[in-house]
Amino acid sequence: MDNLNPLDIADVMKDGGAVNIIQRPAMDKQLVETVGRYARPGRTILLLPDELIPRHSEAFAVIEQAIRNIAATDVNAVIFGECGSGKEQIAKEIYRLSSRSQKPCTVIEAGGAALVGNHDPANLRSEVLNRMEGYFKKADGGTIIIKNVQLLNFEKQSVLLHILENEHPNVRVICTADPELRRMVSEKTFRPNLFYILRPVDIPVPPLREVTEDIVPLSDYFLTRFAHRREQHRKKLDASAVKALKLHPWPGNVRELKDTVLYAAFHSKTNVISAADLNFSQSEPDADTGYKLQDPSAEKAKIVAALEQAEGNKTLAAKLLKIDRSTLYVKMHQYGIK
Repeated sequence: MDNLNPLDIADVMKDGGAVNIIQRPAMDKQLVETVGRYARPGRTILLLPDELIPRHSEAFAVIEQAIRNIAATDVNAVIFGECGSGKEQIAKEIYRLSSRSQKPCTVIEAGGAALVGNHDPANLRSEVLNRMEGYFKKADGGTIIIKNVQLLNFEKQSVLLHILENEHPNVRVICTADPELRRMVSEKTFRPNLFYILRPVDIPVPPLREVTEDIVPLSDYFLTRFAHRREQHRKKLDASAVKALKLHPWPGNVRELKDTVLYAAFHSKTNVISAADLNFSQSEPDADTGYKLQDPSAEKAKIVAALEQAEGNKTLAAKLLKIDRSTLYVKMHQYGIK
């Protein structure tokens, strides 16, 4: 395949039976979702739904109000949040509540094969420009959702900026992005002028570890869907399972919670799920859990938050903070934490 351009390679792979193609930059974003879409039914695979999942936290009530406020306007928006936090569902809810809901909604993965292109000197236009203009024409009067917009390379950023600045399409653009996008803008690896066109308003989505009051209603929702799909009675979490779920840092957020709870539901021998039934992934990449001590100025607040979440259990708090218990005692003494 050395002599083929990316589009030809994609065609060859599809002719060979590939059901989808994931570009390397989007691997961690798309792989689980794509496998879930094409895997055999049954077992524990359920995709996150398009609609918002009922939640109890005050933070999510603020998000729901922001959705309504943005939907009532015609401005672009960016939804910030970690992987698996439900950003796409929020973007689709804005579309559904907007005046554009009867017009097309096109979802594009910024790092996916759909935006692969190569320059054709014969027509002086890049394939990326042709493809992206095609998306805007298809969504005329409607909405384009760009998932993981931080994965756009500089060429694609320039093409998108050109379309928005010069062609003024009648399309609202809603983007989802990792929090790192802000850093990319400050470091000029993401074009600031494009960023501010895409982000007249934004919605920050807190990680699940910061809204642990949502863990039980989310788990109940997934268990209900699982039971309905398998035509069984819904299983319930006992107190030990709830405590274990609230102490886990959830680097994969809502998506990881779904997989953990459904795995337990499938393997539990009774209708009650206990902590012993939960199988937390041991191969997650190191993430900023929100507790790991990095900034000395924020240490005290993180220690207090970890102690509160661990209900005063210093061993568990030290685990959340990723430090030894002896170090925790030193820090508590240093900051006068009782």
